[in-house]
Amino acid sequence: MKRHSLVLVLAVFVCSSLLYAGGLYETTENGKQTLTVYAYDSFVSEWGPGPLIIPKFEEKTGISVNLISAGNGGELLNRLEFERHNPKADVIIGISHELLHETLASQLLEPYQASALSHIPAWLHFDPTYHLLPFNYGNYAFVYDSHAIQNPPTSLDDLLDSQWRRSIILMDPRTSSVGMGLLEWTIAYYGDSYLNWWESIKPNVLTIADGWSSGYGLFTQGEAPLVISYTTSPVYHVLYEDSTRYAAQVFEEGNLAVIEGAGIVASSQNKEAARLFMEFLLTEAQTDIALANIMYPVNTSTILPDAFTYAPKPEKSLMLPSELIAENREQWLREWVEVMSQ
Repeated sequence: MKRHSLVLVLAVFVCSSLLYAGGLYETTENGKQTLTVYAYDSFVSEWGPGPLIIPKFEEKTGISVNLISAGNGGELLNRLEFERHNPKADVIIGISHELLHETLASQLLEPYQASALSHIPAWLHFDPTYHLLPFNYGNYAFVYDSHAIQNPPTSLDDLLDSQWRRSIILMDPRTSSVGMGLLEWTIAYYGDSYLNWWESIKPNVLTIADGWSSGYGLFTQGEAPLVISYTTSPVYHVLYEDSTRYAAQVFEEGNLAVIEGAGIVASSQNKEAARLFMEFLLTEAQTDIALANIMYPVNTSTILPDAFTYAPKPEKSLMLPSELIAENREQWLREWVEVMSQ
């Protein structure tokens, strides 16, 4: 669960005059090397991991980092493609496993087998070519209000029960990654009959929000007792509100996983610095990333606060092949719209 706030472009702390005009090796006026990192919006925001981890990396290595907010998901990849002949970035953060097919086809990144991968479970290595390395992950889940529900649903099928009439908040898969995650979850579990679930769930849906922030906000305001989010969502409330009111459900059939990756831009002239940054991202930065993003760290040696015990880990993490997603995404969305608009 990423904490959403006003998007900021983080300036390098060491020297306010740092500007990056191209993909060539660059140093600051005081001789320090500069690394340009593109990341998704919430990573760069004042509440994101960026402001926490960048100063630590700069202090450790003496390398200045120019961290730039470059959109989300496919927008990051599109920006790299747009700048293919005038490269600016050295590292990119925030390409999910769902975009692996498009990422590899673009040939914009180069492979790197970080030493830290040995501390990351094999199932999280979603890219066997190592162009994208996992840095955090989550599982989608239905979060419920324990003040309103004593016996929460334990499966996707349970959500179809009439007792949940107008009790569920969903997100639009056309505009929300969480909404798309639920759509893919139903496809991963039900296969070709996934539209039957969507047809059946309609009476139980209070609203379909355009994004996670608005939908989860309605949930915490008490508009409905169930919302699609992440298994880690309760951690936020424990950490920052000292509340255990909200809980996430691990489902019998498994919960769909989302894995976020980072990679080194093939055109970078700062490869050594980029590799150092990747190693840092997968080791010392893991706790800060987990706490800011409210997601699971990929490195199993990461020390987390007790609040993470309120984030249940599914015994089964479901995933769809990236090739299948790339080939069918638009069709799935068209079919979803047709069913939900009837």
